[in-house]
Amino acid sequence: MRPPLVVVDADVLGRQRTGDETYVRNLLRELPPLAAEAGIRLAAVTRSPELVPDGVEAVSLHTRVQELRMAWALPRLLRRSGAALVHTQYAVPLRCPCPAVVTIHDLSFERDRAHMALKDRLVFRATVPRAARRAARILTVSERTRRDLVELYGVPAGRIAVTPNGVDPAFAPGPPGRRDYVLAVGAVQPRKNQLAALAAAQAAGLPLVVAGPVKDEGVAAELRRRGARIEGDVTQERLVELYRGAACLVQPSRYEGFGLPVLEAMACGTPVVAVDEPALLEVAGGAAVVVDEAGLADGIRRAVAERDRLAAAGLERAEVFSWSETARRTLAVYRDILRV
Repeated sequence: MRPPLVVVDADVLGRQRTGDETYVRNLLRELPPLAAEAGIRLAAVTRSPELVPDGVEAVSLHTRVQELRMAWALPRLLRRSGAALVHTQYAVPLRCPCPAVVTIHDLSFERDRAHMALKDRLVFRATVPRAARRAARILTVSERTRRDLVELYGVPAGRIAVTPNGVDPAFAPGPPGRRDYVLAVGAVQPRKNQLAALAAAQAAGLPLVVAGPVKDEGVAAELRRRGARIEGDVTQERLVELYRGAACLVQPSRYEGFGLPVLEAMACGTPVVAVDEPALLEVAGGAAVVVDEAGLADGIRRAVAERDRLAAAGLERAEVFSWSETARRTLAVYRDILRV
């Protein structure tokens, strides 16, 4: 009898999907030895099979229209492969032939509707509640999102497993740079609130560097007009350099499901200034300067003045999070559903 097959939907690989892509890439890297020990086979369905790590079977699937992919192409592939379980993000395939685990990172489209395009919001509101109802189990990356799922969708808490993100070992202290700029990391869009980061950085006498794919050209144009440097979607190596060389990271997001840049910056020994948003507080755990949006400039000044203390606190906090632990918790959910 062949071991049960778990299929991970890895369509985000290579698509500049920031946190969603980071999540899948690191899970696929950490899961293989754990799955092999548990007697579980792993496959990843993706349009970029060259990005699938060793130990995971790469299954190529190209569908131009996402709705057709989830309604027809992916269910057909799952039936033909004999999948025992599928793991997706935000949406569950229609007429899914096997149990599904769905990761819902956040409900920003419900909590912060003004800062998402209408089309995207309608898609999320049509697919995510259905996925929450149909999935055998829901994974979230924070207690904040777990609470939102219970409050907004009435999901029983027992159906939700919190599997916090980890931090890649590449994010570590290194040779210090000039520390003469403030860094903001995340997709350029209104929800990430980089314009507030820019105003605060300039008030504190420092330029702003933004790393992340441009999702809103209007916001990007305004950032450039006011003097920010936008690096766009950068390699991991470049991102590490930017963290190490920054005076501090500023995270002024209006809504987050986790706040991965906070964790990455702390792992690099870089002070963090964050607004008092629940998911950011959950990640920072007291190791960041926390202010309201109006106090960001003062937060930057404090981060610069207290760099050594904040760097030490951040490094200690970052050690709590690892992708290996994320994978271990995820596999425990697979095993519970598969009864293996």
